[in-house]
Amino acid sequence: MKKKQRTISLSRLSLITVLFLQWSSLHAQEEFTLSGTVTDEATGETVLGASIAVPNLKTGVVTNEYGFFSLTLPSGTHNLIISYLGYSTISREITLNQNMKLNFTMVEEANQLDEVVVVQNAEKNNIRTPQMSVNKLTSKTIKKIPTVLGEPDVIRSILLLPGVSNAGEGASGFNVRGGSADQNLILLDEAIVFNTSHLFGFFSVFNTDAIKDLNLYKGGIPARYGGRLSSVLDIYQREGNNKEFKMNGGIGVISSKLLLEGPIVKDRGSFLLAGRSSYAHLFLQAAGEENLASFYDLNTKISYKLNDNNSLFLSGYFGRDNFQISDSFVNTYGNSVANLRWNHLFSEKLFSNLSLIYSDYYYGLELDVRGFEWESHIINFNLKYDLKHYLSKRITLDYGVNNIYYRFRPGEIRPNSENSGINEEEFTNTYGNEFAVYIDADHKISDRLSLRYGVRWSYFNRLGQDEFNVYENDTPVLYNEEFQIYQSATPIRVDRFDRSESLAEFTNFEPRFALSYLLNDNTSVKLSYNRMAQYLHLITNTNSPTPLDVWAPSGPYIEPQTLDQYAVGYYKDFANQEYSLEVEAFYKEIDNRIDFIDGADIIANEEIETVLLNGEARAYGLEVLLRKNRGRLNGWIAYTLSKSEQRTPGRTPNEPGINNGEWYNALFDRPHDVAVNASYTFNDKWAMNANFIYQTGIPTNLPIGQVEQLGLTVPIYGGRNQSRLTDYHRLDLSVTLTPRKNKNRKWQSEWVFGFYNIYNRRNAASYSFEENRETGQNEAIRTSIFGIVPAISYNFKF
Repeated sequence: MKKKQRTISLSRLSLITVLFLQWSSLHAQEEFTLSGTVTDEATGETVLGASIAVPNLKTGVVTNEYGFFSLTLPSGTHNLIISYLGYSTISREITLNQNMKLNFTMVEEANQLDEVVVVQNAEKNNIRTPQMSVNKLTSKTIKKIPTVLGEPDVIRSILLLPGVSNAGEGASGFNVRGGSADQNLILLDEAIVFNTSHLFGFFSVFNTDAIKDLNLYKGGIPARYGGRLSSVLDIYQREGNNKEFKMNGGIGVISSKLLLEGPIVKDRGSFLLAGRSSYAHLFLQAAGEENLASFYDLNTKISYKLNDNNSLFLSGYFGRDNFQISDSFVNTYGNSVANLRWNHLFSEKLFSNLSLIYSDYYYGLELDVRGFEWESHIINFNLKYDLKHYLSKRITLDYGVNNIYYRFRPGEIRPNSENSGINEEEFTNTYGNEFAVYIDADHKISDRLSLRYGVRWSYFNRLGQDEFNVYENDTPVLYNEEFQIYQSATPIRVDRFDRSESLAEFTNFEPRFALSYLLNDNTSVKLSYNRMAQYLHLITNTNSPTPLDVWAPSGPYIEPQTLDQYAVGYYKDFANQEYSLEVEAFYKEIDNRIDFIDGADIIANEEIETVLLNGEARAYGLEVLLRKNRGRLNGWIAYTLSKSEQRTPGRTPNEPGINNGEWYNALFDRPHDVAVNASYTFNDKWAMNANFIYQTGIPTNLPIGQVEQLGLTVPIYGGRNQSRLTDYHRLDLSVTLTPRKNKNRKWQSEWVFGFYNIYNRRNAASYSFEENRETGQNEAIRTSIFGIVPAISYNFKF
């Protein structure tokens, strides 16, 4: 009996040993790294966001901002699928028995109207990754969207996405999830852009011909980004064709554009030069019109591959707007940016990018009536070093350091004639330095669960300046209890500080976290949290930015704004990825939101702190995005239900605060926002595109009654932003004609016929009140900017 028990024990031991050896062999299987770049075969440009998938292992990776990828796999034979929107999918079998460097070139696919096999739509949210609240648009998509006067427009394109709105026609900037326009970090090749508009909001500063790709982050923002609260709009310019010389351009109703690109050294270096200019002012001058408006901009980029591990990029942008009313008023403004970047590959697993960036936002004003010229600048120098470390097949790290030095020149006034009576004066320059260090980890816990977690530590130093106002009890805003109003305090003295001294210092710990859980191959749920800090503030009391607005750094009287945002989402692909659904809910809180006392005067105010109070803000909502990703008909439907509010309570029990300390509608509150975008391709000659937008009217202050005093009619107003303009809606339509004779010709062309606001809706931009001379009654007069606007443009390339 004992002998039998011993035999059974030995058998069990043998079985356990065999299983252990098999398990050990499986887990001890060698792993190697496959790395390389993905480029466009025709141009040699890198493809960012391309997917490299290994279906049998249910793993994969996407290329970074410079087209680089790194993927760790077990040794053996694997089938790779390389895909990107608008390109033919590549299937490649490889045998991996050592670290391998392999580059892929992708071929742009022709329009295949009945094509049903599309592996990935780069513009929809990847359901597997923890990144959420991000929207991606390619240059091709932007060019299809009908816009005013026929010029493709980046800013107006993102207004069709859920959670994004603006103040209406002719308004610059945009608002994301109930945030203000200054809470958006806008980057062009990593350089900060402070003003995104041409012609006061009718066009954006971004030339779509020079743009490769853009990402809009609304939540779950990666730790490499900071300095703004609501969103990041990250735009990358094209590098240029390193295979052959190419040219393309377009002629529109009021503007034209031209782009040149080609190799410096074939397959190694390239250049890109793109320019736009309006010419409506020439027709106005010819017609004897004294009021003129014009703009121009220039994009440029030089790329050079030193060797397999090193590349250099030099990119720039320069733009100017000119607005003139007769000879008495001239307004000039614009951005200038430059960026020198060095890509270095330390190994197949460690990629780095070093950037030196310059940015200057200029605003100039000449007012003959007052006899002076005024100009201001916001200048910053940015040094940043970013690294991407493919640590293992489950963990990828992003880490780096960033330092930005700011110089604010709020204004310099000079007389423009000897008899103007104006003395030359320069407002006090202010200075600041923003430093940050960050680390982010993408961690694949299992085939179903993925995490992204990281932290950003930021430090802002408000540097010394020549003149600094000091107020009694450090209180620049006083409350007059007798009249029950807030008033500006008078400085008790002016101190002077060296640039090396510090007026105020702020630090913020900004954690980021995101999670994705895959319910099945087509469905996932995600959640995210991010904390952000903002040290620069746009001082404006209008519902959209204007060139007259002033940016001010945090300091002794202006606290940094901070945000906590929470989001949860549900994502699903339908019908073999022909349709996709994204549903997200968000809630965010903002501390130290700037508010203005009643009657605040902010233009050319050197003592801006005397009209500001610190309050708080909150926004919450639900976003739905349904996409059709392929076929003759494609596009999306976006709906946002949201609320954005602000509150500034009294600083003491004796103060009422703003609006009696009660919550009130933020200027950018849009409870309902519907956007529909559709593109239909009839054949290889004709295509049609349409947009429809509906938004709740923006909050405003309108009289709720009136009283008669001493023979005068005095309006009575309710709470702040209690009223609204009428709801906004419009339908845009465009038709594209591509001549069939384009085939097999070097010269390619197309005609685009468009109608903005096709049913001529007179959307309200504002209301004014005046007395009707016949009835003696006060009447509301609605001001509208656009009715129906037809457009035609001719585009070409060769």
